[in-house]
Amino acid sequence: MQICNNIGTNKNGHLTFAGFDTVALAKKYGTPLYLMDESKIREKMRAYKSAMKAYFPDGSMPLYASKAASFKHIYKIASEEKIGIDVVSVGEIFTALKSGYDLATAYFHGNNKTDEEIEFAIRHNVGHFVIDSIGELEAVDREAEKQGKIQRVLLRITPGIDAHTNKKIATGNVDSKFGVAIATGQAEEFAADALKYKNIEISGYHCHVGSQVFDAEPFVDAVDIMMDFAHRVKEKYGYEPEILNLGGGFGVRYVASQPELDIKNSIKDVAKVLYRKCSELGMNIPKILMEPGRSIVADAGMTLYTVGSVKEITNFKNYVAIDGGMTDNPRYTLYDAEYTVITASKATLEPKYRCSVVGKCCESGDIIQENVHIAKPERGDIIAVLTTGAYNYSMASNYNRIAKPPIVMLRGSEDYVAVKRETLDDLIRNDI
Repeated sequence: MQICNNIGTNKNGHLTFAGFDTVALAKKYGTPLYLMDESKIREKMRAYKSAMKAYFPDGSMPLYASKAASFKHIYKIASEEKIGIDVVSVGEIFTALKSGYDLATAYFHGNNKTDEEIEFAIRHNVGHFVIDSIGELEAVDREAEKQGKIQRVLLRITPGIDAHTNKKIATGNVDSKFGVAIATGQAEEFAADALKYKNIEISGYHCHVGSQVFDAEPFVDAVDIMMDFAHRVKEKYGYEPEILNLGGGFGVRYVASQPELDIKNSIKDVAKVLYRKCSELGMNIPKILMEPGRSIVADAGMTLYTVGSVKEITNFKNYVAIDGGMTDNPRYTLYDAEYTVITASKATLEPKYRCSVVGKCCESGDIIQENVHIAKPERGDIIAVLTTGAYNYSMASNYNRIAKPPIVMLRGSEDYVAVKRETLDDLIRNDI
């Protein structure tokens, strides 16, 4: 079942990914194995960059949302493609820094930045903080003064939008741990207070409506609400934003029943409303930032596993157990996330075998996908789970003392290791 144009089959009946035989890759590198299609990552980065250049004001650009997958090589790619990054911890900042990424185009998020993180970020010249609360404003101002710097910031505003997504990945509602709500009047107070700090320069506003959004409507609504808010602040306090960051959240196709996002036309639709709204309000048109993460790397990823057992419970259920699971992909456990699963070593056979694909952890909830149809596997066959480039490696754990898989990048005719497989020694490295 093809859900992306970098997937196919070959004469051996094996699944191919980015032109590579997945069974051969599993044999070469072992399993579990994360694969990443570098050409697909670059293609998506360029799609956002070109659409935003075409439809938004000069200086608008995408920021890669690091939380989707953070490792040194992804920042090298972002740097080469000349896009910004969104980071949410000192660990992501450090990884980007060590990759050689210029942090001037990094935007530091998070609803609870510690004093140590604030000090580190300012010391290493992170371009912008996305400020989440009054308390953070005070802490950033204090540290900027200590370091003799003026820190540029965006104010995170909660627009009160329901993006109709899973409640665990919705962020735009009034009741959210992120940002300051417009509906309560607190966002206006937030902006007024922020203008008083001497060591802070406000570049504009940030909002985020949620994840797995398949159309432009929530972003259009966000523009409408945020520009009305910006206009009220301008009328009362004389401040007009240079930047409006609309966040991320565009969806990706995990299964065939889901739609395919049209990045270019979605951005075009948002731009039309932005220009019309600014004209109606008599406002300057701000530069637009967006924070795609999942939609850049998700379908650039695939995870390969080896089947350990096939268990058939008569009149009940069939289980296919693999050598990975919730340690390398916890998303089904967290969100009931859908995935396309294929028996990679029998990819041309009809997928008639109904089963649940389960992991090796000592947990009944260690499930990759329930009640899927695949070609019936046997011990030693390779199972591929598609569209795993986002929130798999980044959410991976060592539960049950299981080592994390490597990341192998695929580029043209070259395959190379970007992140090494963890070893048993790695598991006890910090034990005393």
